[in-house]
Amino acid sequence: MVVKVKHKKLGLIVNPIAGIGGRVGLKGSDGAEIQKKALELGAAPQSLGRAVQALEMVKSIKDDIELVTYPSEMGEDAAKKCDFDPIVFGSIIKGRTTAEDTKDAAEEMLRMCVDLIVFAGGDGTARDIYDAIEEAMPVLGIPAGVKMQSAVFATNPRSAGELVVLYLCGECDVREAEVMDIDEEAIRQGVVSAKLYGYLKIPFQKRLVQGAKVPSGGGDREAMDAIACEVVERMKDNCLYIIGPGTTTRAIASKLGLNKTLIGVDVVLKGKLLGIDVNEAQLLKLIENRNAKIIVTPIGGQGYIFGRGNQQMSPEVIKRVGRDNIMVVATSEKINSLKGRPLLVDTGDRKVDGMLKGYMRVITGYREEIIYKVSDAVNADSP
Repeated sequence: MVVKVKHKKLGLIVNPIAGIGGRVGLKGSDGAEIQKKALELGAAPQSLGRAVQALEMVKSIKDDIELVTYPSEMGEDAAKKCDFDPIVFGSIIKGRTTAEDTKDAAEEMLRMCVDLIVFAGGDGTARDIYDAIEEAMPVLGIPAGVKMQSAVFATNPRSAGELVVLYLCGECDVREAEVMDIDEEAIRQGVVSAKLYGYLKIPFQKRLVQGAKVPSGGGDREAMDAIACEVVERMKDNCLYIIGPGTTTRAIASKLGLNKTLIGVDVVLKGKLLGIDVNEAQLLKLIENRNAKIIVTPIGGQGYIFGRGNQQMSPEVIKRVGRDNIMVVATSEKINSLKGRPLLVDTGDRKVDGMLKGYMRVITGYREEIIYKVSDAVNADSP
C-alpha cells in the first residue's frame, strides 16, 4: 500500500465566543459576564461560520496537509463541516472555553511544529496567542471578533483561506504585524484606550491582509465640523438616521446638540435621539415602516465601513435600509490614509457584501464629496 506523506501541518484554533457581543451592541466578548449577557440578549456565535468560510478555501490542498486542532467548538466542528479528517488533541469543557484553552492549544501546536496556526477570533484571541508563543511561528487571524484593530487578520474569512493556501504552497512571505487590543470596559464608558501588545509573524500579501487601525488626527476637527454641517443640512424630519460609531459621526450628533455614544450606534429622528447605543434587534424594530438612512465612517487605515465594530448594523438591517440610503462620511485625511485602497465591507453575508460593492458617494466636507470604490475585500484593488 502506498501512503502519501502529508508535508505540511496547519493548526486551527477557533474561539467559540469571539464576536458574540457584536450584534447585541456589547462592544466585545471579553469576560464571562459579557458573554452571559450577550446570550441572554439572543446573540448567536459567529466564529464557527467564519472558520468554515476560511477552510472552504483551503480544501483545494486538503490532501496535502495535516489539519491539527482542538476538540469540538474550538476547531474540530469547523474542520469536520469542511470534510477534513483533523488530528484532535487536548481537552475542553464544552460551552465554557477560556483564554487559557487558546494559549494551551497554541503552545502545543508550537511543540508539534505546525507550519502555520490559523485562528478565528478577535483582538483578544490574537493577544492570547501572542502571550503563548510570541513570534515563534507564523499565525493568521480569521476575523471573527467585534473590533479587530490588529494587523494580524486577513481582510475577511475567504481571504484568510486563500492566504493559508498561498503560504503553505510557498507563494508568499512572512512579515511582522501589530497585535493591538482595546480596554472593553473603558469603551463601554466612552473612552477608547488602545494598546500595542507586541508583534506576531503572519503570511503577507497586501490585498489579503488588513492593516492596523489608524486613529483620527487632531487636525481633523475642522474637517469633521464641515462634514457635520453638510450632513445636518441634508437631514429630513420624515427620515430616521442610524449613526454609526466614530469621532466623525459623533461630530454630526454634536452639531445637533446631542451627546452620541462614541463606540456605539445611535438613532436620530427630527433632531432628537430616538435610540442610544442600540443593538440589532432594536434597530430592526425602530426602522419598521419608516424611511431610514445609515451614516457610517470608515475605519482609518483599514477602510471598513461595515463589519468592524458596528455589527449592530447587521446584514438584515442593511438590506432593509437599502444601499441608496447609506451615507458615508470621511475626512480627506482618513481617505488619504487608505493610500488608494478601496473602502471595505465584511458583513458576514456574501449577498449583502455583493450588494454594497461598487462606487459610493463619500461626504468629505461642506458641499464636498467624492466618488469612491467599495469592495468586499476579495481581490480588492485601487479605486
